[in-house]
Amino acid sequence: MGRGKIEIKRIENSSNRQVTYSKRRNGIMKKAKEITVLCDARVSLIIFASSGKMHQYCSPSTTLVEILDNYHKQSGKRLWDAKHENLRSEVDRVKKENDNMQIELRHLKGEDITSLNHRELMALEEALENGLASIREKEAEFINNMRENGEMLEEANKRLNYELHKTEMELEGKVREMDINGYHQYATSHMPFAFRVQPNQPNLQERI
Repeated sequence: MGRGKIEIKRIENSSNRQVTYSKRRNGIMKKAKEITVLCDARVSLIIFASSGKMHQYCSPSTTLVEILDNYHKQSGKRLWDAKHENLRSEVDRVKKENDNMQIELRHLKGEDITSLNHRELMALEEALENGLASIREKEAEFINNMRENGEMLEEANKRLNYELHKTEMELEGKVREMDINGYHQYATSHMPFAFRVQPNQPNLQERI
């Protein structure tokens, strides 16, 4: 007993719709792979789910760009406008510029220079000398700044040592003064009565 026909319309239940999408997507991907192997066909397949997630398959013997180029030639239709063409040209330009910079970097590191002629080697030497001079200038500036900072720190250290010494001397003077005052008070309070200064009185014998 065969399966009944399924009415082709949107599946309302979200869970059933997701299950059906996964099964049908896998089936299409499988068919694309089979036709690539069996028939030596070039296939490019792109599927976007309702969530926006993309699934893609492209035959190993080709690329998506080649598929699109062939489509343009066969159909005479362009899938992008002049704006996208300019964007592609800009991407190619940036890529080429990046490749040139990578080559120049290797040359500056002394790599792959056997193919350079005499004039190119002289230009490379000049660039290296200019770079070295700039580095030495920055190094001298850095050392000079470090020296100036060291001198400023040394002056600040001397000033702090002077202030510290001055404060210690003032504290020492105050302590000495307190010790002297304390000694006088102690000596006066403990001195024998006979040695204390007596008030001047007339001689009693002379008065008699």
